Parts: sequence; C-alpha cells; structure tokens
Amino acid sequence: MASATFSIWRGDASGGRFQDYTTEVSDGMVVLDAVHTIQAEQAGDMAVRWNCKAGKCGSCSAEINGKPRLMCMTRLGDLPLDKPVSIEPMRSFPVIRDLVTDVSWNYRVKAKIKKFKPRKPDNEDGTWNMDQSDVDRVQEFRKCIECFLCQDVCHVLREHHLHNEFSGPRFMVHIAGLEMHPLDTEDRLADLKERDGIGYCNITKCCTKVCPEGITITDNAIIPLKERVVDEFYDPLRKFFSKFKRRNTTGDED
Repeated sequence: MASATFSIWRGDASGGRFQDYTTEVSDGMVVLDAVHTIQAEQAGDMAVRWNCKAGKCGSCSAEINGKPRLMCMTRLGDLPLDKPVSIEPMRSFPVIRDLVTDVSWNYRVKAKIKKFKPRKPDNEDGTWNMDQSDVDRVQEFRKCIECFLCQDVCHVLREHHLHNEFSGPRFMVHIAGLEMHPLDTEDRLADLKERDGIGYCNITKCCTKVCPEGITITDNAIIPLKERVVDEFYDPLRKFFSKFKRRNTTGDED
C-alpha cells in the first residue's frame, strides 16, 4: 500500500476551490476508486456522478490533471503520483456541485435534430436491401456513450462558450449517423450550416483524441459533413445548375 494526494475541486455554481485529500492507493486502482475512498472516509458530502464503473455509461466524466477523461477508466498507475492529482468538473458545462455538472443542454440540442426518416421499403414484405459496407459505416457512430468529453474539450464550447451557435462534436457524430444511413431521406444540411454551426469546427481533432470509445469523430463524421454542406451551399457549379433548373421549371427564358 502507498499513499497519494488528490486535489479535488469542491464547490457549487457560486464558486469553490481545490481541497487536498491524502489516501491509500494500491495497484489496479482507478481514479474513481480513490474518489470513492475519499468520499467514504473523509468527505461524505462530496458530490460525484457515476454508474457502471466500466466505461460504458459516460457518467463519471471529469478533468484529471487538466485533461477530460472518464474517472473509471483512468488508472492511477498511469498518473504521476509524486504530486497531487487534480480532479475537477468539466469546464464546458455549469457546475451543480463538486464534480457534478449540468449537461442538460446536450439533451436540448439533441431534441432539435431532425429524426430518422426512412425511404419506402424496397420489398413487398416491408423490408429494405442494404449493403453491409453501408451498415458498417454508420455503426461506428452508434458507439457513443454520451460522456460529453468531446463537448468538454472542444474549444468552441470550452473557451468561447458558443453553446447557442455550435452543437458540438457529439452531435456532429449523431447527425453523421443519420445522414450517412443508407435508408435515411431527411435533409439536415441547412440546419448543420446555420443552427448547428458546423463551420465553427476548425479540425483540431481534440475531440477524437479524448473519445473513450475510439470514434474517429473528426475524420469520419465532421469532415464528411463539412464536405456535404460545402457541396450544397458553396459549390458554384451546383448553384449555376440549380438556378438554371429553377428557370426552366418556371418557364422563364435565359
């Protein structure tokens, strides 16, 4: 057994500070284990959100030594324990208390996204024909556990606080899963451009780096969506032929 010190942020929406706790640690422990020990032995009133302790629910998101991570998946053996380990709530969302933040904004964003709208069935029995490659392409996006670490690390939300103008990488992933689904017929490109603010993303790939599920957020979701928006709204040839088509439809002459 050895001991380690943890500098944990304590407070609420009105403010707070870091408080040091020293506790015994052992091989194989994760940060959440240490937090639970401190909660049980020294700080019974400390608020912390967790659930599965298996890296699948996304509940225990926090910032460990300044990096957004899941507490249940961060092993103490991978951290320098010769100095205090800092643990604080996610910075991109309002603090409720201690390590718990209010992430309800994310659910309000998701509720505004147009739902899945399938095309008519291909067969008389009400089924569709799909290539396995198309299924595999969108399966990656279904792995999201909504830990919101990608939202937390995104500089547009974290540093510039543009929550009213940018939906964030988690919802670029969600929209990509819908837009790239071979059966979906809904058009979300105008919303992506305006309400969801995809233009704010400057491809730093920080969201991809923190994703505990290994989703290639930037390359496989955001960049393809950006390309679709550019093709739809900024391609000069598309604009030309669209204008020509409208004239022919209305009977106007060039």
